[in-house]
Amino acid sequence: MVDVLPLVEARLRSALGEPDARAAVTFLGTDRIEVLRFTEGDIVRYATLGMSAQPMADPTAVLADPVKGPRAELVLSVRPGGADTDKALRPLAVLAASPQVEGLIVAPGASLDVGEPLWPGAPFTSVLVAESGGLVEDLELDEPADPVRFLPLLPMTPNEAAWKRVHGAAALQERWLNGGTDLRDPLRKSVPLD
Repeated sequence: MVDVLPLVEARLRSALGEPDARAAVTFLGTDRIEVLRFTEGDIVRYATLGMSAQPMADPTAVLADPVKGPRAELVLSVRPGGADTDKALRPLAVLAASPQVEGLIVAPGASLDVGEPLWPGAPFTSVLVAESGGLVEDLELDEPADPVRFLPLLPMTPNEAAWKRVHGAAALQERWLNGGTDLRDPLRKSVPLD
């Protein structure tokens, strides 16, 4: 079985450049999760590294398949300066560890909640998982392994998260688009939802 993490890091570097910082977090009973920071112009991107080491498994399965199953890493993009977004490293690691800890399968359209602000003063405690393939291209692995998907995270206010639960992810994304919402603003207000 191939170690996918060097391949994942190489894909992140080819898409986002050299990381200017990295931090590692290990939770009891889980593999180590790293968060890499990439700065490009007026955007800072945080990408997890370690979530894709094992495929995500259906929590109802008797045995987890060590090869087959979805694999992913998470990518958060924000504008620096307005808030101490580097404090998002631990919440991102918590989200990346959730498949191991809680048996979640993280997929586009899902909501993930950390139960506290993503960084000090952030109006967000949760994120919407967006579709992969835009910023960082999916990483194909040898058969029968599934590709590694790089899933963008879109911070949601509590009102947006509640609205999304009722109306769905596509409706919320359309609301953001129609409202001209800057999803990279670390202190943005909720989009009008009435």
